[in-house]
Amino acid sequence: QAPSSGRQASERSAREAAGAQRSSKMGKGKKTTGLGLSATKEGNFAQWYTEVITKSEMIEYYNVSGCYVLRPQSYRVWEFIQGFFDSEIKKLGVEPCYFPMFVSKGNLQKEEDHIEDFAPEVAWVTRSGDSELEEPIAIRPTSETIMYPAFSKWIRSHRDLPLRLNQWTNVVRWEFKNPTPFLRTREFLWQEGHTAFANKEEADKEVLDILDLYARIYEELLAVPVIKGRKSAKEKFPGGDFTTTIEAFIPTAGRAIQAATSHSLGQNFSRMFDICFTREGATSNDGDAKEFAWQNSWGCTTRTIGVMIMVHGDDQGLVMPPRVSPVQVVGITIPMKDDEERARMAEQMAKLIDAVTELDVRAKFDDRTDKNPGWKFNYWEQRGVPLRVELGPKDLAAGTCVLVRRDNGEKETVAWADVPKRCAELMPIIQGEMLERARKVRDSRLSIVFTWDEFMEALNKGNLVLAPWCNTTESEEWVKDETKRLGEEAAKKAKEAAGGTADGVEEVNEQGESRSLTGAAKTLCLPFLQPPMPEGTMCFTGNGKPALEWCLWGRSY
Repeated sequence: QAPSSGRQASERSAREAAGAQRSSKMGKGKKTTGLGLSATKEGNFAQWYTEVITKSEMIEYYNVSGCYVLRPQSYRVWEFIQGFFDSEIKKLGVEPCYFPMFVSKGNLQKEEDHIEDFAPEVAWVTRSGDSELEEPIAIRPTSETIMYPAFSKWIRSHRDLPLRLNQWTNVVRWEFKNPTPFLRTREFLWQEGHTAFANKEEADKEVLDILDLYARIYEELLAVPVIKGRKSAKEKFPGGDFTTTIEAFIPTAGRAIQAATSHSLGQNFSRMFDICFTREGATSNDGDAKEFAWQNSWGCTTRTIGVMIMVHGDDQGLVMPPRVSPVQVVGITIPMKDDEERARMAEQMAKLIDAVTELDVRAKFDDRTDKNPGWKFNYWEQRGVPLRVELGPKDLAAGTCVLVRRDNGEKETVAWADVPKRCAELMPIIQGEMLERARKVRDSRLSIVFTWDEFMEALNKGNLVLAPWCNTTESEEWVKDETKRLGEEAAKKAKEAAGGTADGVEEVNEQGESRSLTGAAKTLCLPFLQPPMPEGTMCFTGNGKPALEWCLWGRSY
């Protein structure tokens, strides 16, 4: 065989190494790289998720149940989210602050409805060394009762309003359910905004402004489509007037997830904590000079990262949207044994990556000499890097590179002079196409129904369900109880049919994390975008009451 022919074959072999790895099933790839996943996304979603977040170095498990180490790969994503959101809320006039993580028992219990919902999850400090504390101190599950005593001191006049604060912090909620990294953890990171206004109109406008920003985080940064709406009275924030939400959907699991919320607190907390002000134009002789402030609170957590992974990841690992990928472009050479050629190739790749970086693209040249190209392909694929730049001997001779997209595997050959520009051009293209693919899948799993039988059929397919509803708490609780009962019956039958070991019936995986969630359906939101309601439409539950609104239902994390 001629040397040039052998060189081309070797180069082709190296390029195809990652493809061979992709085609290996259920961990066979481990024999060649040690990077393969043993579970598939469709075959065992819970195990797949665990492997992806650990092998891609997003998460490290910790020896306190429900707590996890966020490694640089995931914390960088959180930093991108922080940077975007912090910049946008400062444009609205929101200022940064930090309040202590501890709250007195008296303050925490001041709002009965509020604390009742959080009570089972509150962690208490009861000892200092060997001494018992006189009164237990709670670790914040949320900060309303920590911040609002200060609000009552700072707000005296209409001139002190609006007061708009945000803090980036951690929260502890001692979940009794099985924890899942990013989605349901005992400690998590979030931002929480707390604001006060002189009138309801300003306060309500902010609720929606913030919700729009949350939707932009998911759709513009994470390429995850969301549905905006209002929570039912039963699902709203305890102690608040109303709650708005964005809801995402995990197609493989057939479950929705509350992505972020923005709450109107009305005057409930201001009355409780005496947050009042002298209204504009009032005099000391006016009996009604004092008014209570209108308040909001809003929060978004590191749950964002888990949703992104679940929506976009595949059987090779992460698929990162470019806007939040720590590395957007990785350069890999495919050298032969010729040391001189290897050096020329490395020099050229370094120049290309430097040129890409100058266009504000986060690029890296993997110049490790102890790893072969096939291993590197799989390593960076597992981390979801959006674009790979390959340079082999043929490319070196021709003055070209091969660009490979992580999201769809498409390849294109590009001249060296055009590589930086093309890499920069592809970033928004990949970002946009990832969002549209996810939206198309989500929309294909959204069923519009009118009857209970249609509702159950759609629910059992793992779909989101939009149904006409009478908007009563009684019917909401009935749906939850009835779908839970039917779900448990179906799970029992599936387990019996499989000899007691049906996939998806087990309660937890090896790490003690949720493997199959409750079969109960719940209201997700009353979408802001309401389809026309045909005249005379009745509630889908069959209770004989007229439908008032379309409601989005589903099984949920």
